[in-house]
Amino acid sequence: MKFFLDSANLEELKKALDWGVIDGVTTNPSLIAKEGVPVEDQVRRICEIIDGDVSAEVVSTCARDMAAEGRRLARIHRNIVVKVPLGEEGIKAVAALSQDGIRTNVTLCFSAAQALLAAKAGAYIISAFIGRVDDIGWPGMDLIRDIVTIYRNYGYKTQILAASIRGTLDVVDAAKAGAHIGTLPYKVLEQMVKHPLTEKGLAQFMEDHRKAFELVTA
Repeated sequence: MKFFLDSANLEELKKALDWGVIDGVTTNPSLIAKEGVPVEDQVRRICEIIDGDVSAEVVSTCARDMAAEGRRLARIHRNIVVKVPLGEEGIKAVAALSQDGIRTNVTLCFSAAQALLAAKAGAYIISAFIGRVDDIGWPGMDLIRDIVTIYRNYGYKTQILAASIRGTLDVVDAAKAGAHIGTLPYKVLEQMVKHPLTEKGLAQFMEDHRKAFELVTA
């Protein structure tokens, strides 16, 4: 399973990259807005930091403009994946960009039917928002499972990305369900490494070592 960092903050990204486990980055207009830097400038800086897929989202609303904006974003760097929201205009734009050989991340997916359309249009990645599906009373992980089944049935190569991840269990469940990618806020990455038994065990090891060696040489 690939891990992407869901962030547009350069300092946060640098900290995460130090872990040696981050494969790419996802951004969206809200995350870019927090940084106060134009989209093209910020994703260019991100691409200079990481050698992996970097999703940059269009903000146009009609297919022709989405495709034109996507082509501009794709020219910024070879690692750019153009992020396109689902909807009739979005699917048209994805089909057009795919014909040009431009990779797309189709975002705001909340149903397997939407995921099927995205794959048929040639999406490189489908972003399924499991946390937001949970919020409306449906099991978000079932969405991942359904997409995995459909894509396997027909041999679609579109990668399934678990988005809207809220905690460690979401990451584990998405991996068990067969998601190819999980995009994580930095706080979830920090949660994944922690366990009370690990901390307790390490404290015991250090205390035993101190008693056996440090006190002898004192």
